[in-house]
Amino acid sequence: MSSSTSKPTTTYDVLIGYLAGTFSGLAKNAVGHPLDTIKVRLQTTSTQFTGPLDCVRKTYATQGVKGFYLGFTPPLVGWVVMDSVMLGSLHNYRRIIKQNFYNGESLDLKGHVAAGVMAGWTVSFIAAPVEYAKVKLQIQYGKGNRGPISVIKEIYQRQGLGLNGLYKGLVSTLIFRTHFITWWGSYHLFTEKLNSFNWNPVLVNFLAGGFSASCFWITAYPFDVVKSYVLANDKFNGSFKSWLDATKEIYREKGIKGFGRGFAPSIMRAFPANAAALAAFEGVLRLAGTGSH
Repeated sequence: MSSSTSKPTTTYDVLIGYLAGTFSGLAKNAVGHPLDTIKVRLQTTSTQFTGPLDCVRKTYATQGVKGFYLGFTPPLVGWVVMDSVMLGSLHNYRRIIKQNFYNGESLDLKGHVAAGVMAGWTVSFIAAPVEYAKVKLQIQYGKGNRGPISVIKEIYQRQGLGLNGLYKGLVSTLIFRTHFITWWGSYHLFTEKLNSFNWNPVLVNFLAGGFSASCFWITAYPFDVVKSYVLANDKFNGSFKSWLDATKEIYREKGIKGFGRGFAPSIMRAFPANAAALAAFEGVLRLAGTGSH
């Protein structure tokens, strides 16, 4: 990615990444939510659906188009906030690392990986309660479905705010997002390669975003299954105490295949949703006069 000379940091430099991340979240949610719903439903039940197409058919037959958009509001708000925090943090971690460890020169692979992992851990503190509410909404199968406010209120009233409450999935989320090593490392490599063809920057960002997100989901998917399983099963409030316990439960009940349930809609969603998101993010940074690191 292009280098630039070091210059004093301004408030604009700090905040522009968060604004660009907001547009990324809007693009991601618009493209990816229906497939995310199918993914979560497959991850959290072993008997109700025979596969992705069966899940699509039964969801539409019983709940119509609205069934695919259950839980849409938390990620609409949450993904906008999460992408703003994630990509804003990524932008600023890159800037800080570049200024302090690279003398203002472009980051190499190690620098991009470090910034990406720190951004993943940072956004986990926003993502955990948002994803808990989203999963609870997505696994509603009746017609009298609750809304996001009532679900969040119920979780808080029954379980509080801590690691058995709204932050129930924090540990799982931190483990899952450690795989940003793959995402942002491969994004850097794909971007460098695609830039060598002198293609339009928007196309480069779109393709690099889609390919790198696909690499991320291939490596991180089993950890996402465990995260969804923890969040969907209330019994973890009592009889299970750790991410490892949930992993053992999945293996005991479903075998190794249990860690791949819902992979098809997830990988189908990964490319278009994240390609659109990264193109939007980088596009806003270019319009704002702030290049990639």
